Amino acid sequence: MTRTVANPSLKAWKSHLNPDLEKKLNDLAAKTGRRTDELVEDVMTGYLNELVEVRGLLDSRYDDLKGGRVKLIDGEEAFARMREKSKRRRDGST
Repeated sequence: MTRTVANPSLKAWKSHLNPDLEKKLNDLAAKTGRRTDELVEDVMTGYLNELVEVRGLLDSRYDDLKGGRVKLIDGEEAFARMREKSKRRRDGST
């Protein structure tokens, strides 16, 4: 299905939803009494806000690595540390 979303502050755009997703959206709209375009806008706003937050975190971690504030460790070493930490917690020691 093609759905046109219009909002006074946004340009109209079309989205293509598969039938299952369209049904979920329509069901949620019916349950909440909200329009489907409002729900889609809320979902997109939340997704984009989260994406910006994750991007900022990744950029910060990259800067930490590049600046030498943190160092990389081998994946096997990381898993070994996690296993050891879990074992100590199970055994009741820290």
